[in-house]
Amino acid sequence: MRIPFSLSLAKTGTFAAVHFTVAFSVAYLLTGSLGIASAIALIEPAANTVAYLFHERAWSRFMPEPHRVSPPAASVPPAGPPAPQVG
Repeated sequence: MRIPFSLSLAKTGTFAAVHFTVAFSVAYLLTGSLGIASAIALIEPAANTVAYLFHERAWSRFMPEPHRVSPPAASVPPAGPPAPQVG
């Protein structure tokens, strides 16, 4: 089963927001400069976000197809004598 593209985009968007925040925070703590931190927070996460979308789509190709998944145990008929028929 493939992941719908809309779900991949939504996950990519939330990933980007978290990544931008972390990148800015780390860059600011290391440099003390809002300008440098902003530049780093725009360039590096943007590239990583695009890479993540391709990564997510590649992983969706490895999801099991519905016809390949083993049936649940509940679909196996119970052992024992057959139930009496009414009628």
